[in-house]
Amino acid sequence: MKFIAYNVRQDEQNYFEKWAKENAVPVKLVTEELTDENLPLAKGYDAVISFQTGVYPSDLFDKLASYGVKDISIRNVGVDNLDLASAKANKIAVTNVPAYSPNAIAEFSVATLLQLLRNQNIYRKRMAKNDYRWAPFVGKEIRALTIGLVGTGRIGKAALEIYRGFGAKVIAYDPYHDPKLEAQGLYVDTLEELVSQADVVTLHMPGSEGYLIDEALIKKMKPGAYIINTARGSLIDSKALLEALKAGRLGGAALDTYEYETPIFNHDLEDIGVKDELFNELVALDNVVMTPHIAFYTETAVENMVTIALDSAKAVLETGTAPTLVE
Repeated sequence: MKFIAYNVRQDEQNYFEKWAKENAVPVKLVTEELTDENLPLAKGYDAVISFQTGVYPSDLFDKLASYGVKDISIRNVGVDNLDLASAKANKIAVTNVPAYSPNAIAEFSVATLLQLLRNQNIYRKRMAKNDYRWAPFVGKEIRALTIGLVGTGRIGKAALEIYRGFGAKVIAYDPYHDPKLEAQGLYVDTLEELVSQADVVTLHMPGSEGYLIDEALIKKMKPGAYIINTARGSLIDSKALLEALKAGRLGGAALDTYEYETPIFNHDLEDIGVKDELFNELVALDNVVMTPHIAFYTETAVENMVTIALDSAKAVLETGTAPTLVE
């Protein structure tokens, strides 16, 4: 049994090496993400350990099957960029890491909301010019707001507990109700009902086909409401969001993920800049907090992502299945 891991960052390397030693399983580490050019490196390996939010090679599973690979174990949650039908046709198991640290993402989402509510962008810019006046940018308190959770899985529930600690009123929407939360009367029936009541709409769900938050839904949101997205960039129509922010219909947005983020996030663009004008307009707004998909990025989460992905691959090869198997 031997594995190959792609897109291995320096902060992950020790966890890979520790696991390989403890489990007596060789793991080849490749720093580049998985591409058509380096896919042949997987020849002769039993499992591929991968992490990327962008595009995989179109014939990924056909090639992996021809190489003898039996499992692809991804170190993240989302599988929307993988052709699961092709994986099944080629009899290649797919596993993910459904919960590497719900608290990491939940905490980050609340932290970015606090930056919005307390006008941190504006004060940072003022202080850079030695302007230390307060007015007229008075802040808001979380406990005075209605928080609308979209998605009540592990991350959504972690966020719920944090918001309750602040004393906020929380409502939730999820097609699949958690019985305990339902008994508490948290759920509303539709997404439209949630956005019409919530001062803050915070997204904690997987990617979906089409936009979840589009122009029509934004128009149904409360005037001055905030959007928090630490989930998937594809959930929000970025152009419609920008127009609503510029027009003052929304109070602000905290975006840790962006619809067209693949060529931007986790790349050093200091010398060439960002060519995406939509992104540049969003980032320039005082009422937008943009971060490069780092909500997950804590020591605990990184270790869990590596070890769970490796454990899952090992389980598939030894038993034919794993608790994290994606059906």
